Amino acid sequence: MRRKKIIPFFMAGVAVAVVGLYAIDASSRSAGMAAGPEDAGCLKCHEGIEKISDGPVMSKLSCVQCHLGTPAGTTKEEAHKGMYANPTDFRVVEKTCGTCHDGEVAKSMKSMHATMGGMIGGTRYTWAAQNTKDSLYATYAVEDKDGDVPVKKGATKSLKQLPVYDPATPMTHENHPADDYLRDQCLRCHLWSKGAQQDGDYRASGCAACHVVYSDSGIYEGSDKAIDKKQKGRPKQHRLTTKIPEYQCIHCHNRGGRTGVSFIGTMESDGYGSPWSAEAGKKGGKKLHGKEYNHLTGDVHYQKGMTCIDCHTKHDLHGDGNIYNKKHQAVEIRCESCHGDAKAVSDLKTSTGAPLTNLKKQGDKVILTSKMDGKERVVSQVKEIIVHGSAPAKAAMGIAAHINKMECYGCHARWAPQCYGCHAQQDTKTPSGDWINGKATEDPSKGGAMEAKQKTTSKWSETRSYLRWESPVLGINQKGKVSPFIPGCQAVFTQIGPDGKVTVQNKVFTTYDGFSGLAHNPIQPHTVTKEARTCEDCHANRKAIGLGGGIYNTKANGVDVPFELERIVDENGKQLQATSHHGARPFNKEEQDRIMRVNLCASCHDYQKDVALWKKVTDVTGFAKTDAKHKAILQRVFEKGTKR
Repeated sequence: MRRKKIIPFFMAGVAVAVVGLYAIDASSRSAGMAAGPEDAGCLKCHEGIEKISDGPVMSKLSCVQCHLGTPAGTTKEEAHKGMYANPTDFRVVEKTCGTCHDGEVAKSMKSMHATMGGMIGGTRYTWAAQNTKDSLYATYAVEDKDGDVPVKKGATKSLKQLPVYDPATPMTHENHPADDYLRDQCLRCHLWSKGAQQDGDYRASGCAACHVVYSDSGIYEGSDKAIDKKQKGRPKQHRLTTKIPEYQCIHCHNRGGRTGVSFIGTMESDGYGSPWSAEAGKKGGKKLHGKEYNHLTGDVHYQKGMTCIDCHTKHDLHGDGNIYNKKHQAVEIRCESCHGDAKAVSDLKTSTGAPLTNLKKQGDKVILTSKMDGKERVVSQVKEIIVHGSAPAKAAMGIAAHINKMECYGCHARWAPQCYGCHAQQDTKTPSGDWINGKATEDPSKGGAMEAKQKTTSKWSETRSYLRWESPVLGINQKGKVSPFIPGCQAVFTQIGPDGKVTVQNKVFTTYDGFSGLAHNPIQPHTVTKEARTCEDCHANRKAIGLGGGIYNTKANGVDVPFELERIVDENGKQLQATSHHGARPFNKEEQDRIMRVNLCASCHDYQKDVALWKKVTDVTGFAKTDAKHKAILQRVFEKGTKR
């Protein structure tokens, strides 16, 4: 058994082997940190600072046991010499958090939150920078050395660090503008970085990125007299917690799939913003993440008072010790984990068999205890809905194809963010900051700050063709189930050379396997509602099955492809747009025909909502599994109806 390493400056008698991150107790938020001899110098200035935790071990930690420094110093500069501003930053974490939590730190460094392997691999694939959909690169080189690499689950042994692009040399797989784009724009959100310091995005790097809560405004709300209450970029309090509110997750999860902002029912606007405020000329909406937002229907779990950590497990967040290619491979929670399926109620376990500690069975009910507020909530079960639910629910869930061939959110995600046409312009004459190339700093824990970014990328500008949220496209995901698809992403590339003249204009890449680099990908959009999409929204909607709306003129809008941006497949089932997920695809012709055929039947088959009545019908007629069988049944019905 591997023994825990001991922090050399720990106080005698502290049982370090059981150190954990303990939740904030609301009753102690105003309590000042207990002063010990190690803290006396620090607390001369930081009077009133909160205890880092209320846990039996961490509450006893002194300032210097985490932050180091020189508390005997007589000036701020002397006292802060050798100090870690953020002891949880990954550049120093093995000397701090990792001395007790070495297993969790090692997993986190291999997690998707740290590597960003899925985003990097997906971007490079659609930009034709690599001949595989798998991940080859990460923010920083990483290797799985434990000898257990479950390749069948999508794990890989190692990832190299993302290359640096040199615009002065020819474009190759190892020297590609996609890497510059990632470094300058997309990779602001990973655990090695402190991220963008703006309203809605304030957070720390390392473990504190999640476990130290920041408000959207980044203002300190504690009692430390030394901290400016007006200066932005500060945590709410000097506290570590496992009670992580959804807005902390949203400080990162507001781009890409946008699942965080979608969860609370918000989606960025086209730039117009909210209605006017009471002040002349000023808009009324709150600008977050650099954008104005529209307000839509929030996810039903959010509406019921739940938050991200009520569903997502420690393995989902910290990782399970493997390096995965795609996000869905690293996430173990499924709808069925809590809600069961048509055959059985929840077994209170994740897809990997790990127990869900906040679920329990109480009589014939499944109960979830919220990790944020401690409230108990009854979790509806698919099996019970099919038997005892409303007529529409029983009808929809009683259709075997719905249950067996669809993700639950295929119906229950009524909207999803759809950002069509990601127009990206690279200005190679203007240097810009690199999110994964930081300067060496006197305090290494500040290496992931915006101020440390080296100007080793080009300046990038982004715009888009248009936004939508209604009637998301459907297709087949990597598990072979019907799922919503969203643009992900539809890159249209323009490059300005060092002389200020265009070298590439509105280029759409072609992937190694022959598809347009304009892409759609399957997603769990986190917009689940109790009321599902209507039958017509799927079965009578060309856009929903991937054929587009037939309105947008792509070429007239500067994108030289022979299909509109919503169209991922043609009427013959030929795939038009790429998807970076293995096995994911649009509907083939047979599937398209079968889906749209239901629309012709909807007026009659609406009676299926009355399960008992419909059973009487099918007991007499049988099921029309083919067009020929359906025609024969209808002929019998009409012949019988014409006889007097």
